[in-house]
Amino acid sequence: MVGSKPSVYFLKIISMKIGILTLPLHTNYGGILQAYALQTVLERMGHEVVVFDTPNKSSLPPLWKLPACFAKRTIWKLIGKADRIFIEHYYNTIRPVITKNIQIFVDSYMHRMVIRSFKELHAKDFDAIVVGSDQVWRLSYFCNGWGKTSIENAYLSFAKRWKTKRIAYAASFGTDIWEYNVRQTNECKKLLQLFDAVSVREEGGKSLCKLYLDVIAQHVLDPTLLLGQEDYISLFAKSNTPQSKGTLLYYVLDETEELKNIIRKVAEQKKMVPFAVNNPLEYDDSKTLQERIKPSVETWLRGFYDAEFVITDSFHACAFSIIFKKQFVVFGNKKRGMSRFESLLKMFGLEDRLVDKETNINFLKDIDYSSVYIKYNHIKDNSLSFLAKSLYTL
Repeated sequence: MVGSKPSVYFLKIISMKIGILTLPLHTNYGGILQAYALQTVLERMGHEVVVFDTPNKSSLPPLWKLPACFAKRTIWKLIGKADRIFIEHYYNTIRPVITKNIQIFVDSYMHRMVIRSFKELHAKDFDAIVVGSDQVWRLSYFCNGWGKTSIENAYLSFAKRWKTKRIAYAASFGTDIWEYNVRQTNECKKLLQLFDAVSVREEGGKSLCKLYLDVIAQHVLDPTLLLGQEDYISLFAKSNTPQSKGTLLYYVLDETEELKNIIRKVAEQKKMVPFAVNNPLEYDDSKTLQERIKPSVETWLRGFYDAEFVITDSFHACAFSIIFKKQFVVFGNKKRGMSRFESLLKMFGLEDRLVDKETNINFLKDIDYSSVYIKYNHIKDNSLSFLAKSLYTL
């Protein structure tokens, strides 16, 4: 409209050097794409952006520590608390083969700043740090992902004396249950109150921030939903990714016989050909390395584009089903956290897409995406506005 004010999203007031603190970019498609999306949005605002990440290689402990270290790992494996004794061999020899297709995307599109410790970061190098998205505030995910670091670093403990701008964008606890102990809660509360702006990915996260951290947070979209279909289509178009070999996409993180039977039943009833975009053999040591190689990020994206119907238990698969306007259902994954699904679906009036084994999927009405996208576009504008205003507020 002539004379209308431009969206704050497009105002390039000043270019900043921004670091993104999220979970490391391993083999999680959604985790990689949310970091890519946030990086892309910030760059389109005119900023110089890096994503903090861990090294692709794992170093052996010092020689004098080796006997005790391997003894401890052996005990952990025997009692079921660890999968591998020789972790370094897996990360340095096996994992690079399994993840080679995914690594191509990360190397091509992600502007990684590889660090082994947050002590390697310096205030002079950043005007702002954005924490989020994904389950960056989930205790076990962050501490294990970043090499058993403390959860306080997810609240920028390493930068508490810096004058750098601090923003939490769509940070997620992944659950409605408070997981921090008293000491962690008190320290994280002090750190979060140093932030210039705080937003969370789930409605339940607002309650946790207010109740335990004494901070008012805004509910915003996951970064993947800040980009449009065309942004993701361009990624697999550039790599000439072949068309998927099916019409019923299932992306399941915790596969069970019961869920397999449901997929087969839906495929028969809807006369669709089921296909997957992940490789469940990734961790199966009895298979050859070639059998365990994971599909590329572009193949994963193309699967949603080609599908007529999606069955999943993944948060980000749910998000990409909405982005590509697909009919879908989500089987709630209680072990991984239900609040993420409930919050996302409620935003768009899609609560009926969260189903269980008793649900007759054939009785579900088709999703009216014209209605969904009215809500989506409004929330997207608000989310982009939050991010831009947070960076530009003095």
